[in-house]
Parts: sequence; structure tokens; C-alpha cells
Amino acid sequence: MKTKTLFYCTECGNETPKWQGKCPACGAWNTIVERPAEKAARKSPAASRGSALGVAVNRPRTMAEVETTDELRFQTGMGELDRVLDQAGRVVSQLTNYPSFALSSGLSRMTIRRFDLLMVERNAFIIVVMTDTDIVRNRLIRLPSDLTEAQLQMLNTLLNTTFTGLTLEEITPELMRVAQHAAGEAYGLISLVVSFAMDVLESLEQRTVHTSGLAHLLELPEYRSLERAQPLMSYLSEDADPARFPVPKDDPMKILIGPENVADALKDTSVVVASYDIGDGMRGVIGVVGPTRMDYAKITARLSYLAEGLSRLFGQGELPQGRDDEK
Repeated sequence: MKTKTLFYCTECGNETPKWQGKCPACGAWNTIVERPAEKAARKSPAASRGSALGVAVNRPRTMAEVETTDELRFQTGMGELDRVLDQAGRVVSQLTNYPSFALSSGLSRMTIRRFDLLMVERNAFIIVVMTDTDIVRNRLIRLPSDLTEAQLQMLNTLLNTTFTGLTLEEITPELMRVAQHAAGEAYGLISLVVSFAMDVLESLEQRTVHTSGLAHLLELPEYRSLERAQPLMSYLSEDADPARFPVPKDDPMKILIGPENVADALKDTSVVVASYDIGDGMRGVIGVVGPTRMDYAKITARLSYLAEGLSRLFGQGELPQGRDDEK
């Protein structure tokens, strides 16, 4: 006997005798799937999403049962960015004999443009997320039970229709809304992928300050007293808040002398900063901190040259050729 089949909507659970592009009950498009009649009984909206992914909803899966690996990085450049920023700070300090700092800025309110779930084995898949600035991150997931290609594609479709175009702050409320309709292990899989996407956005929006050459302060007559040097050294420490450092907005170069600095620790110093284009909506900043008597023409020339070279490095993958007048 031929097995009787029915069609039902993965969005609302409504049953129909034949396939349709649009659900007549909830109006959702491309959510009608075919199942044998004995498996297509009407379900609640929460249970229907779980069934659509083909996983049992009778026992929630604990996160401890899901194995994740470190990211299998595609060429994203973020680790390279940290390395280059750190090296840039060191070079600036060596060229100027002043303490230096380097950081990136501009990665605020990013969103996920696209999700891709790639089947590796029956119980393993790779999460790939791409941001609206074309940065790609990925992670390998191993599950305690098998998952079919069709189930993975259903999950992929749900993620791309529900969680793309949302900022980090907007994702959590949407995930809570989905939790009201999804159930059991189906929601566990959704939450697993979305949590990874949130981690990606959070890590990209964080800024780290790279400082170098703090010992140069003690070589300057103005700061040979540790009592006077200590506040400035603390201000420039690695755990300093990136928001406290000046970032040029309209001009690529900015000079702040003495009282022009907002921070009390910088009131008796001069800060010279230069910015450069990193790409992906980001700008890098390199700067030096020193006494107000510093040679501004020399410092700005060297910072400007290095900033131009870094822009070419990130934009074209080329390092600038040395100049005789910069030696």
C-alpha cells in the first residue's frame, strides 16, 4: 500500500493536502514540507519547528553534550590586525623614543549578513557567519546525535530569515521570541548557532589598546621622578579603556598640547595621533605621548609616513619602501 503523505507548514503547523508555495494559514512562503501522514499530525507551533528540524523534542539537550572546536579560521585578518597594531606601536616608539599606543576603531553596530551551515559528517557541521563588513568567522560543531543535510538546510533557512541584519543588541530579543515557538533540541541548535554569531559580533566590536615604550618616560627629564611618571604610565597601561584615547575624526592627524587633553594624566603632556584605513569599516590609530617640548614637525612626519604605509599594507598587501629622510 502506498504511504499516504500530507503537507504541513513548519512555521505554524497547518496541514494541507498538497504542496503550496505560501501557507494559507500564516502566509509564510516556502515553509510547506511533505511528511508521511502518521508523522504529519497537527502540532503546536512550538513542536512543529522542532519536528521540522527532524530532532526529538522530548528531552532538551544540554550544552555540555555539544562539542565545539576552536575556529577554523578563513582569511579574516583580525588576528593579523592585532599583530600589526602591536608591531606598529613598537616601531613608533623606537622611531620617536616616546611611549606609543595603537588601536582600531569604527567596528560599532555590526550585523550578520549571512549564515552558512556546512555538513561535515552526520553528527558534525561547520557554522560560517559573514558580517555586513565581509568579515568571516567559522566554528566546527560536533553533536551527540546525527543530523541530516535536509535538517541542516532548514536550520540554515530559519537563521537567514530571522537573524540577519540585526545588531548585537537586537539579536537577544529576537532569540527570546523564537524560544516561544521553538522547542527542545530544535531551539538548542538555533541557540547554539546564534550564540556563536553573537560572540563574533562582540569580539569584533571590542577594541584593544597596544602600548609600547613606557620605559622611555623615565629617560625624559620631566618624568625621571617615578612619582610623576606613575600616573601617566598607569594611563597608558594595557588595560586602559580605548575610549579614553583621542581618535582623529575629520583630519588624519591630530595634535593635543597640554590642557587641550581632556584626561588629567595628560594635562602636562602632548599627544600626537595619526589615523589610517584598515578596511572593513575600520580605522587604525597610532600615536605618541611625550613632553610639550617635543619636535612636532619630526613626530608628525614620521607618524604620517607610517600611517600611509599601514593604509597601503591593509589595502593592497604592500609594505611601503623606506625613505632616506626617515632614517
